[in-house]
Parts: sequence; structure tokens; C-alpha cells
Amino acid sequence: MQDTSKQYDAVIATCRALFINKMSDYGSAWRILRLPSLTDQIFIKAQRIRGLQQNDVRKVDEGEVSEFIGIINYCAMALVQLDKGVVEQPDLNTEEATELYDEKIAITKQLMLDKNHDYGEAWRDMRVSSLTDLILQKLLRVKQIEDNAGKTIVSEGIDANYQDMINYAVFAMIHLGESE
Repeated sequence: MQDTSKQYDAVIATCRALFINKMSDYGSAWRILRLPSLTDQIFIKAQRIRGLQQNDVRKVDEGEVSEFIGIINYCAMALVQLDKGVVEQPDLNTEEATELYDEKIAITKQLMLDKNHDYGEAWRDMRVSSLTDLILQKLLRVKQIEDNAGKTIVSEGIDANYQDMINYAVFAMIHLGESE
């Protein structure tokens, strides 16, 4: 499990660095996005990954890794939006946004560690394509919950689904890194 924690941190360090650089370029413009918009952005990235996994020809020179990074960062943004709400104008500087990012990722990592303990690192025997499919399934669940105005009867809420997507994307990136 110690390797998993270190590998997780390495993946997140890459994602976090891109998040910070994009904050420097664009500020917190993402703060105006409503949850369904963020969900759709994540969906586009997951669909592209699935397409890359199924198609022999690639017309854009970006692979799965950049899309998984996008999924992780958009999910972290969605978790921030769940807590802080949507704003009409960007309202966070890079330092504030990074603190919120780190907070959401720390909670999500702890969830991963707890589940990883209970499941015995079953993800290590999974294919990247299966992790992609699970992300797509979670997205469809989130869309349904959003259509139900955020209400569930017996299921986890939107936040748990975003956290699972982060963790599945991290696992996929660990697998892709090990296969290089």
C-alpha cells in the first residue's frame, strides 16, 4: 500500500502543477461553471479516452494521460463548486484555489486509502479500459443525479462519484506509467 500512496502522490503532483499553471494563465474562470458543465467536460475527456482505446488512428497528438489529468482536475474543481457554489465572476487567486484543490484531493486520497485497504488493491488487476468504463458509468450516474436535482434515495451523492472518478483516473495513470 505504501507504493500506492507514493504513486498516487506522484500522479497528483503532475495534475496539481498543471492546475497551478492554468490558474496562472486563466485565473479562476472555472468558478463560473455550473456542475452540469463540469460534468460534461469530464464526460468529453472520458469519451475521448474510450475513443483512443478503441480506434487505431489518432488525429490529435495527445494521448490518454493528458485526458486523465483533465478528468482529475475537473473533478477537483467540481468538488470545490459543490462546497463553494457557482459565482458570476472569478473570485479565487492561485493560492486560494490551490488550497481548495489540495483539500479536496487530500479527502479523496484518504477515501482511496480506505477503499484500497478493504478491496485489497483490486484495481491493480484491472485494465485501463475498465477504469475508463467505470469513469463513464460514474458520469452517467452524476448526470442522472443532476437531472434529479441532486436527490438520491439510496445512492451516494455527486461528491462521492467525483471522488471515485479522481481515484479511477489516478489508478489508470499509475497503470499507464508502469507500462511505459
